[in-house]
Amino acid sequence: MAKYIGPKCRLCRTEGKQLFLKGDRCFDKNKCAMFRNSSAPGMHGAKRKKLSGYGEQLREKQRIRKIYGVLEKQFRIYIDHAMRAKGISGENLLRILESRLDNVVLKANFAPSRSAARQLIGHGHFLVNGKKVNIASVIVKPNDVIEVAEKSRQVLPIKASVENAGKRGTAEWLDVNAEKFRVQVKRLPERSDIDPQLNEQLVIEYYSR
Repeated sequence: MAKYIGPKCRLCRTEGKQLFLKGDRCFDKNKCAMFRNSSAPGMHGAKRKKLSGYGEQLREKQRIRKIYGVLEKQFRIYIDHAMRAKGISGENLLRILESRLDNVVLKANFAPSRSAARQLIGHGHFLVNGKKVNIASVIVKPNDVIEVAEKSRQVLPIKASVENAGKRGTAEWLDVNAEKFRVQVKRLPERSDIDPQLNEQLVIEYYSR
């Protein structure tokens, strides 16, 4: 499947906001590119034009897509599901994205970033309800149990993330047992559990044109 393999910091500079794509590095002002040079990439990057309504919708769509590491085709599928489901479409969309296995692994502090979580899942380091899963886009459900495979608990990115878990905290909708490398989904995430700076309504408006 196609994926973005370019510099992640370039994506942040394109959006003009931190996307937190590189784990702990994003919290270090001496390492984060947004603190050193926040202008857009390219020869004329310093000149940011005022966006139209459509431009704001497009940029927010791209920002959320990049944060969760989802390509356009998959993102459109999530949009269709969100619009068909009961409730507020924008919140439905964020709930789907938050319920992806790679996001759960990140929020449980078993990986330093979503991209690292996807790689670790792809290498078969995680079990869902006792079965090995290597697809990062799996949507978890309440009462699902995700755990690090016994032989994978000394893998450096996983071990280091668990040791640094205290610096980040965990999501309230997850029940994390770091000693057993295990997390259980207590409930689906609510809007209050998700980044308040995301404007999901702009994304819904973009696809409702």
